[in-house]
Amino acid sequence: MAKQTIYNAGIYVRLSQEDMRAGESLSIENQKLILTKYVKEQGWNLVDTYVDDGFSGTSFERPGVQRLLDDAQTGKINLIIVKDLSRFGRNYIEVGQYIDYIFPINNIRFIALNDNVDTADRDSNAMEMMPIINLFNEWHAASTSKKIKAVFLANAKAGKYTCSVPAYGYTKAKDDMHTPMIDPESAEVVKRIFKLRAEGESLRSIAEKLNADKIPTPSDYRAQQSGKENKRFTRHLWSNLNVRDILKNPIYLGKLVMQRATTVSYKNHKVIRKDPSEWVVTENTHEPIISQELWDKVRETENAVSYGKRSNDGIKRPLSGLLFCPDCGYKLKSNTSLRRYKNGKSTRYDFYNCSSYALYGKEHCFSHYIMRTQLEAVILADIRSMAKLVIEDENTARNSFLSKKQQRTSRQTKNDTKRLNESKHRLEELEKLMQSVYEDKVMGKIPEQICINLLQKYETEQQNLEAYISELEEKLSEEKQDKEDVDKFIRRLKKYFNVQELTREICLELIEYVTVNAKTDDKPREINIYYKFIDKPLSNKRTLHNNTTA
Repeated sequence: MAKQTIYNAGIYVRLSQEDMRAGESLSIENQKLILTKYVKEQGWNLVDTYVDDGFSGTSFERPGVQRLLDDAQTGKINLIIVKDLSRFGRNYIEVGQYIDYIFPINNIRFIALNDNVDTADRDSNAMEMMPIINLFNEWHAASTSKKIKAVFLANAKAGKYTCSVPAYGYTKAKDDMHTPMIDPESAEVVKRIFKLRAEGESLRSIAEKLNADKIPTPSDYRAQQSGKENKRFTRHLWSNLNVRDILKNPIYLGKLVMQRATTVSYKNHKVIRKDPSEWVVTENTHEPIISQELWDKVRETENAVSYGKRSNDGIKRPLSGLLFCPDCGYKLKSNTSLRRYKNGKSTRYDFYNCSSYALYGKEHCFSHYIMRTQLEAVILADIRSMAKLVIEDENTARNSFLSKKQQRTSRQTKNDTKRLNESKHRLEELEKLMQSVYEDKVMGKIPEQICINLLQKYETEQQNLEAYISELEEKLSEEKQDKEDVDKFIRRLKKYFNVQELTREICLELIEYVTVNAKTDDKPREINIYYKFIDKPLSNKRTLHNNTTA
């Protein structure tokens, strides 16, 4: 008489978010009830219940199923029971691999109750149908995934805020669109972060300031507002990453940018970033926290040639990182020196010099030594001079700045506009002529060869006109952009008409970079200041805006 096997059963239950959305009657408790009753009816030992709540069946990287498989392979259980095959998994290759190979090798019996699958009876019709059932389960997962993505895309295009956790600085309204609503307390922190960055502060420096003021991190603040404990693994300190994520989020401009990431596939849940061209952007969906001008200033700071370094006294100098040697191309380095006097007193002073010269000597570059106070005074005077010109005669200043961008004259612009309108009118005429020639050919009014010659002639003229129109539109577009740039520079410059001291913020707002020529005995010292918006790049170099003698 054959020895009867004693079965130590483990029941596995799973419910994914997709199942909950689909409204399926597959609740965790329902599955437990059915499977527990079945085990008792068979007289088997119920060792444990393994649960995965909110996990997709397309991946086997689930805590519950991994614990189930570990217990099966160590012999703790020798029978696995699920409600149906789809609860175990929706990846037909992996499901088949476990049921057909891994479980038999380890003497593990597998039962899918509703599908009548039982590996103890491998000759049953249900076992023969199992590969088809598994394939259908995977198809269902793929189809469900596709539908859910379509819903998310539609919501994004409609301007619905679908993020589970609102961005720091906002809460979610209870309306159908889950509209972001400004949270006054955290919104002030967001404004402060943007302002500090626009003033040239580094991510690290901003984080240090927030930590020094004991500002709760976004996750800590969210937990405090909900009255719950922050269960995330965190040091409860602001980091560069926290600050960077806030500075890069367009939600603070009052617009939603959704669909920025996706997964590799319905089976591979690795998150990948989408190309910006694939993002779904909805404008004016909610109240902004910062202005477009402040956002643009932050982008300028991040794209600037200078990150700036603190000096030994912990202060970031106004021109730090903005000074270059025109001979070797490397930056001028800030240094501090001690000057002693005959009366025994001494004083410290700051100066700049070429970093190549300072490190490797005169064989690699020349000395570009200049006192910090002297250089700052020259640049401050130049800024005040331009600001005075703007205040006294803005039109003259505007024309001067435009000429430095090598703008065309107003007369040339007027001619270009006239030619553009004439070309577009001629293009419309050609469309009508080509249609007329074709109709005459169909009605037998003109011979075929004449028709072909005329069409070729018109098509050639049409192609040339389209290229010419494109060129004119580009020229006029550049001019419009140049005017906008100059107006932006003038708006910034006006603020500094009576400024008494050169600050870091002024430098980052107005200056692209500065070059300091080597000092020679036979000619004056040149300091070349390249201002933002009005010094137009030429290849990898820039035209000089102003040569100031030091």
